[in-house]
Amino acid sequence: MTAIANFESLGTGPVLLFLHGIGGNRHAFDGQLPAFADRWRGVSWDMPGYGDSAPLAEMTFANLADAVARLLDHLEAPTAAIVGHSMGGMVAQEFVTRHPGRTTALVLSATSPSFGKPGGEWQEWFLGQRLAPLDRGLSPADFAHELVPAMMADNPPEDALAAAMASMSALSPDTYRAALHCLVQFNRRDKLGEIPCPTLALAGDMDEAAPAPMMEKMASYIPDGRYHCLNGVGHLANLEDPAQFNQAVRGFLEEVV
Repeated sequence: MTAIANFESLGTGPVLLFLHGIGGNRHAFDGQLPAFADRWRGVSWDMPGYGDSAPLAEMTFANLADAVARLLDHLEAPTAAIVGHSMGGMVAQEFVTRHPGRTTALVLSATSPSFGKPGGEWQEWFLGQRLAPLDRGLSPADFAHELVPAMMADNPPEDALAAAMASMSALSPDTYRAALHCLVQFNRRDKLGEIPCPTLALAGDMDEAAPAPMMEKMASYIPDGRYHCLNGVGHLANLEDPAQFNQAVRGFLEEVV
């Protein structure tokens, strides 16, 4: 029997599921769960292979989406609202189309409908760049100090930087390698028009990994899509400015759910 992903939960009510990115874990949303506990049962998982969750036999977006479904079954939640950040936003897109009818509302934060550029050459370059330190025997803890600050706006809050560094440093080399190979395969551009639930594309104006103009364009292809840009934050807005992030998510959810 396949193990259920580890998770944290706070509050009661309909499930609001938070899916972290490639360098995160369940603690990525420590600034979100308490903020929504008045109305929601906030749930933040450790993606398989992360934190205290067992790895999958093969990390693919289809298998990750199925792991989300198993978690919701375990929570006895036929449906949920989902907030997916970065790679977690890609998992959320896969889940919505692979498990139709189970998502009541969707927030796609700092993510994209496909990874990289058409043709595959850029993906190969990216993979080579990211795998090189692992091939030299380094672990994410060894290079987190280089990668993490580059994902954030200038002069991020110290606690935000520390939290992002801690989660990246906790990542095992094997999981990071598997996640990178999975990430470069993602392409759901042709499925945006099939997302049936209200969807918010939430961008950071200083985010170079998922640029705001790209996310605005992405929202335009989703039938019930809308777009909002957060000010003064980079790729990790949920950590950099949780109050602004939470306000945008809450405003959207209160409007559509």
